[in-house]
Amino acid sequence: MMLRDTVRFSTAALRASPGRTALILLAMVIGIASVILLTSLGEGARRYVAGQFHALGSNLLLVMPGRTETQGGMPPMFGHAQHDLTLEDRTALERDPLIDMAVPIVFGTADLTYDGRERQVSVIGTDSNYQHVFNLTLMRGKFLPATARDRAEPVCVLGEHLYQKLFGHAEVLGDWVRIGTRRFRLIGLLQPKGKTATLDMSNAVLIPTVSAQSLFNRSGLFQIAIQTRSEAFARVQDRILALIQARHNGEKDITVVRQDAMASSLDQILRILTIAVGGIGTISLLVAGILIMNVMMVSVSQRRSEIGLLMALGASTREILLVFLSEATMLSLIGGVLGLMAGLGAVGLIASLVPVFPISTPWWAMIAALVVALATGLIFGSVPARQAAQLHPVAALSGR
Repeated sequence: MMLRDTVRFSTAALRASPGRTALILLAMVIGIASVILLTSLGEGARRYVAGQFHALGSNLLLVMPGRTETQGGMPPMFGHAQHDLTLEDRTALERDPLIDMAVPIVFGTADLTYDGRERQVSVIGTDSNYQHVFNLTLMRGKFLPATARDRAEPVCVLGEHLYQKLFGHAEVLGDWVRIGTRRFRLIGLLQPKGKTATLDMSNAVLIPTVSAQSLFNRSGLFQIAIQTRSEAFARVQDRILALIQARHNGEKDITVVRQDAMASSLDQILRILTIAVGGIGTISLLVAGILIMNVMMVSVSQRRSEIGLLMALGASTREILLVFLSEATMLSLIGGVLGLMAGLGAVGLIASLVPVFPISTPWWAMIAALVVALATGLIFGSVPARQAAQLHPVAALSGR
């Protein structure tokens, strides 16, 4: 039997049982589409996070109170260390010629109240340089004034989502709002930004640093964001550590984290997660392979007379084996291509519905899905194919 005859015979067999063929193809399509969709979502999440970090720039350092090496795990998040980070520490850091800006950050939560409406919000205490370091853009109004750098001026700037939830389309710039127990004049509205490395700016309210310290009754800072024009990050980190150590009575009680190092770590984590969710999707391909094996084993029992006739006409054991393997291969390839099209279609639909999410299908996922689909068909199809090839011609012709 020539290869062309084998393919023609297998195609005819698939057409003769449309229900069985459709069932196997559906299983393969679901398996391939799930692998494509899951890996695309993982890759999209990786690109989204990378884009958020890139928007902050690669020359950012975060100085946090607490020392990872001495305490184990992450440093304290709200300044509970041997010594607090202070505004005086910020001023001392700004005097270093390698440091462009040193921005103090105080963080907490409080109730924001306006005209009887109330919402719990994230409150960021900072100064005018925060806008430049974190690349924030104003939709309306103005940012925190430079005059409020070290003064408790009662002014605030709101994130866009928070503004919409509380005020809708009302024009309230210049009005007074209550944050916690204190009143602040609303002077600015931020453009939609999304999240920085740690904070969701669209749901945050920004007030001067000293105002936040007074509001939360806290003298220390949550962290200090350092923007440097130098590419010698190791040198800058050493200078920051040495300066703060000298100011904190010789105590090494801060941690300096590089923005690009954080981005690189998250990128590696998300790459691993993408591969992991792709592996989870592959389980559905194994289920499809088992379905191929079971359905083809039933097919062998139903086509015993046909197999016996082929053997009586001179078909060898190898040719019978190739007939059933070609059926499994054709099912895997057709199901793989249809599944790939379905998966890419779902990715395109998500991209159109959520344009801000950079969903993308990695090339290796498409290749791996097709290879796994083909391998699944061959491996699981070999069992019924071998069973068919081992039938005795006389017994097969008699239907026994």
